[in-house]
Amino acid sequence: MKKLITTVAVAALLSSTATFAVQQSSVVQADIDAFQGFFKKRFPELSLNDFSKGPYAMSKDKMLQFEAAMEMPPFEDLVEKGEKLWKKPFKNGKTYSSCFPGGDENIRANYPKWDAAKGKVVGLEGAIINCRVKNGEKKIGSGKGKLAYMGAYLTTLAEGQKINVIVPEGDAKALAAYNEGKKFFYAKRGQLNLSCANCHVYNAGKRIRGDTLSPALGQTTHFPVWRGKWAKKKGDGFGTIQRRYGGCNKQVRAQPFKRQKSEYNNLEFFHTVMSNGMEVSGTEYRQ
Repeated sequence: MKKLITTVAVAALLSSTATFAVQQSSVVQADIDAFQGFFKKRFPELSLNDFSKGPYAMSKDKMLQFEAAMEMPPFEDLVEKGEKLWKKPFKNGKTYSSCFPGGDENIRANYPKWDAAKGKVVGLEGAIINCRVKNGEKKIGSGKGKLAYMGAYLTTLAEGQKINVIVPEGDAKALAAYNEGKKFFYAKRGQLNLSCANCHVYNAGKRIRGDTLSPALGQTTHFPVWRGKWAKKKGDGFGTIQRRYGGCNKQVRAQPFKRQKSEYNNLEFFHTVMSNGMEVSGTEYRQ
């Protein structure tokens, strides 16, 4: 009995230490509160999770269109393909799950992550690619295709899980990466001299060329996403959040950065942590 009590006590201590080790930065938490508070005040009729539906939550007609599209989503077969790819063993017999302890359904809500050992942010897609290479497989494309299918499968599995991206308290390098992402989000660029915030914070909900600008809050809850615009081009409609970043940069006539490098990884870090506490909404349609 004494040995059992000691074991339990040690386990409790380790658990407490682990919890302390991943405590959210107080600076970042203040940013989250201010960011979410801005949108709640501007759109008081919406609940926190409503923001995951973006422009559809701001118009009854658009919501009806969204719901109609989701009754028979055009991407179900690709999500199933992603599941098969995820579960297919590598040549060494291992699977992707071997790189992600804690259950497949718990992966999506915790990415992107700060990797203290590598001293950088690692996104979900980057972690999947790293897993392949670690197990002797070749890299795959980072914006669409197989990687997006697997990401969509994990997003579907994680539906209802709350986003919980941590910038560890007291980790100066992690906070610096977060601040670089924040700087990127608010910095103007390109010939149009626009920032992410210009469209998706200050002008969220307003119309532009017949479209409604989506709020930045909740934008990361459903990626990889299937877009009608992408389906009309060469491809099948699926793309990662960093593919979308590249498209946004092109739209303001700025040179896109390479995917899975520090610029977009840090941006995704900031962008996602702002939606902490929101539920992963699962794989969704966007026009």
